[in-house]
Amino acid sequence: MNKLLFAGTALLLVVAFAVAVLVERGGPAPAPSDRPSAGADPSLLVRPGAPALGPAGAKVTLVEFLDPACETCAVFYPEVKKMLAANPDRLRLVVRHVPFHDGSEAVVRMLEAARLQDKYWQALEALFAAQDKWVTNHRVQADAAFPLLALAGIDVERLKVDAQREDVRARVAQDLADAKALRVTKTPEYFVNGRPLPSFGLEQLRALVADALRN
Repeated sequence: MNKLLFAGTALLLVVAFAVAVLVERGGPAPAPSDRPSAGADPSLLVRPGAPALGPAGAKVTLVEFLDPACETCAVFYPEVKKMLAANPDRLRLVVRHVPFHDGSEAVVRMLEAARLQDKYWQALEALFAAQDKWVTNHRVQADAAFPLLALAGIDVERLKVDAQREDVRARVAQDLADAKALRVTKTPEYFVNGRPLPSFGLEQLRALVADALRN
């Protein structure tokens, strides 16, 4: 009887952990056939003008598909910055936007508009730092992001106009099209020198970056 009780409890714990991970990433894990494939087309990963940190000639390029409303993206972002700081001459980060959360496209366009003021990274970090102010229960309240962007030194009135520009909308559409072609269905999704994570996790990301830096 005790053995049965222990086995039942263990099973419940495993199920609970799996559910927590799925909720955090916004849905059921994709089947292996739906995972991004290795050897991705470089032109789909890095488009001219995509936001980037690190030298253009870096040995390793880390491409991140993110949604600013994604809680896991906000949690992983400081860890990615630590990797960049530890490898300033050898690692480059390129960001692509995939507004999978309902309503987050408006916020992605704010980020793209902030680039026109040379304030992209300030905008992204301000939104991540106070994500709970404009995302509640995975629901985006885009208007609540404006005060946060103003505090980051961004001209919000100009940003509101620029966010409606056709070239801004076109960049968002291109990122989504490339994500679809690469079979990106969740955020964050990472590619290291074109290689996707074999499975999702911070340790897997660190290991893939470390392997690319070594080789």
